[in-house]
Amino acid sequence: MTQSPALLAGRYRLRDPLGNGGMGRVWLARDEVLHRDVAIKEVDLPAGLSLAEREELRTRTLREARTTARLSHPNVVQIYDVLGVEDRPWIVMEYVRSRSLQQILVDEGALAPVRAAEIGLAVLHALNAAHAAGVLHRDIKPGNVLIADDGRVVLTDFGLATFDGGKSSVTRPGLVWGSPEYVAPERAKHGVSSVEADLWSLGATLYAAVEGVSPYARSTAMASLTALATERPPASGHAGPLKPAIAGLLRKDPRARLRSGEVERILLRVVNGESRTRGRLLPRQRGAGPDVSPREATELELATGEPASYALPEAPLPEKVVEPEPAVPPESAEHEESRPGPSRRAWLLVTAVILALGLFAATVVLLADDNRPDGSAQSPRPAASREESAPTVVASASVPADFRVVPPAGWTFYQEPGRFRMFVPLGWEVRHEGTATSIHEPNGPKIITVDRWPAPPEGSLAAAQARNQAWTSGIANPPDQYTLVRLEQVSYFTQGLDWEYTWASRENGATRTISRWFIDTGYCYAVSVSMPAYDFVGKTSYFQLIMGAFKPPATAG
Repeated sequence: MTQSPALLAGRYRLRDPLGNGGMGRVWLARDEVLHRDVAIKEVDLPAGLSLAEREELRTRTLREARTTARLSHPNVVQIYDVLGVEDRPWIVMEYVRSRSLQQILVDEGALAPVRAAEIGLAVLHALNAAHAAGVLHRDIKPGNVLIADDGRVVLTDFGLATFDGGKSSVTRPGLVWGSPEYVAPERAKHGVSSVEADLWSLGATLYAAVEGVSPYARSTAMASLTALATERPPASGHAGPLKPAIAGLLRKDPRARLRSGEVERILLRVVNGESRTRGRLLPRQRGAGPDVSPREATELELATGEPASYALPEAPLPEKVVEPEPAVPPESAEHEESRPGPSRRAWLLVTAVILALGLFAATVVLLADDNRPDGSAQSPRPAASREESAPTVVASASVPADFRVVPPAGWTFYQEPGRFRMFVPLGWEVRHEGTATSIHEPNGPKIITVDRWPAPPEGSLAAAQARNQAWTSGIANPPDQYTLVRLEQVSYFTQGLDWEYTWASRENGATRTISRWFIDTGYCYAVSVSMPAYDFVGKTSYFQLIMGAFKPPATAG
């Protein structure tokens, strides 16, 4: 490394080295224009690159640093400026008076699980903000987690960050960016950077926080990478209630790895000192993965309240039902998942809208519809509205003899006389507003909604097609980022159809909804299931269970 200039770009006066970060040295400097201390990272490009490769990498590093500078989050070190000086990038950052988590582990030893969970939550929130902006960190480790003197936790050193969609010609065997002890298996093997790889590194950092050392710490980088490729993740002996989160994050198969929202729920329980969890009985079809032992699966189930890998038995359907093919959802930036509340926006009053519907030509009047929390909308012609009521909790109820269907474990019979009968998960919250009943997962994003309104004269399919066209064209106010997946007829009661689409929830990010519409006794019913898009794959049996046991008044007795 060459001798660094005392005055950088005529503005930043370098003072003292703060230490070595990933791919470079970090300096304490003084901003002579704004009269404040800053930290400046001098990026050291890998040796052995050609001149063309060095220039390409330098240019890309500057571009990606500018992209990272868009981030503004209390748990992310702010980037102020990006410079190209002496043929290398220099990144000007917020100076945080702090110690790194790595230094704390060296000075004081491993942390208690609760303190590790607090730090992990802050890092997770920083990652959520970065991923939402399309930025991957790629070097999460204790040395890049700073604990400020005032207690603030910040994630720093996005010098290895890459902007989603970016490409680089600088690829060569044996060149591993980042710290081998904290690099995800798929990244070490294939060079794949992803949200899931960042989460794996978070898991390794949490492991180090409670054990004092990385799960794959070995005497050399090659030994660490070899262990990563050939050995199962070691069990943590001091993680306590954090163990399910660490085990779930360190799964080698990124498809089976815990998602951001699942990790957050576990960490929050640890921070809040909850020794028992409320059962969240929605089954998980996304398997626990081949590298998860039955014991680990049980621990994860206790922590999240969800079964680790099994499918609900499918209830018999009234008639043959066309079910959606499982689809791999688009990559989503997993926002902080919190308890969903009503997310309703007033629809624009739209009158006399003529829509071309292919085989159908219908005039549809959309009267001040309200978006539901699950993205579905109130009927165009609502029946007499009911006042919104306080939530009630689903309790266990016996199944009537004439129902002839038995609910699976964790579910129970539920009815609203004169409206419908069905199975719902125990402990979920029931809310009423207008013509709709919505059943919410407690402290979770999943929602079941049942709505009904007088049957439209043009038929249920034409009405659904008209609403889809209005949402797609923007004539009516659709759910945010509405995208149609399919809208097709199915064999279910009269005029049955399935309408499946994705949209963006303010509370839970990318969301997928499937809604079954049909006509019975002069009413159009819409039974909808909504959940995060990443969790929707494989949930068709869940939807079948609901529809297979659903009975409107004509068949409800």
